[in-house]
Amino acid sequence: MDTVYKLVALDMDGTVLNKEGAVSPENRKWINAALEAGVTVSFSTGRGVQSALPIIEEMQLTTPIVAVNGSEVWERPGKLLRRHLMDAEVMGRMHALAVEYDTWYWAYAVEGVFNKEKWLDDPSSVQWLKFGYFTEDSDKLRLIRATLETWGGLEITNSHPNNLEINPGGISKASGVGEVCRLLGIGMHEVIAVGDSLNDIAMIRAAGLGVAMDNAQDAVKRAADAVTATNDEDGVAHVIRRYIFGEQPAERSGE
Repeated sequence: MDTVYKLVALDMDGTVLNKEGAVSPENRKWINAALEAGVTVSFSTGRGVQSALPIIEEMQLTTPIVAVNGSEVWERPGKLLRRHLMDAEVMGRMHALAVEYDTWYWAYAVEGVFNKEKWLDDPSSVQWLKFGYFTEDSDKLRLIRATLETWGGLEITNSHPNNLEINPGGISKASGVGEVCRLLGIGMHEVIAVGDSLNDIAMIRAAGLGVAMDNAQDAVKRAADAVTATNDEDGVAHVIRRYIFGEQPAERSGE
């Protein structure tokens, strides 16, 4: 018997959002159709909740949120379920590495977003959630990643080919979606997860059905069970139509 999926976990950038950073009318229509059918549709994003909320509020969603690659899980907008913090000393070391390699960097804290143009003299003065590097120099990214891997205890992914995103070890979108499943009383086998970047791979592998966008990084496509259309071709709507409602829009098989 076909699995009845009860949760659709959606990445934001490059997945639900098109190149203009908007939710298309078609994606919105089918997300709402899934909700009306009793399926939970949740965002699982690398964004901090402060960055994700404008879109969530615009869509009038009251479902759980996995934010900052799993470092925060919200039962609903405004109600925190779980938070996983990054050690301030490790944040200081990652900041020093960014300065050493002269990259753009940013970090999410409970208290706000900090970056190369706005940093703190005392990293221990806030509660850290995630650190990120951005550079178009692939050699710099490779060297930074190699250094971080020697430290251990870190979850290293990306949300774009030109960045690195670092969370506490064991914290990922998969761990966040798992917490949402426990909240809802369902299993990971009842989840559809959709994404496009390395920070989506863990949840794509852990879900009952993992779907990569056609614009996804190649490693994500290899990890997925299926590949849908691009974020500019309403790929999320295709997934919901096919796997929630049993319709058959054009679909690519997984790689």
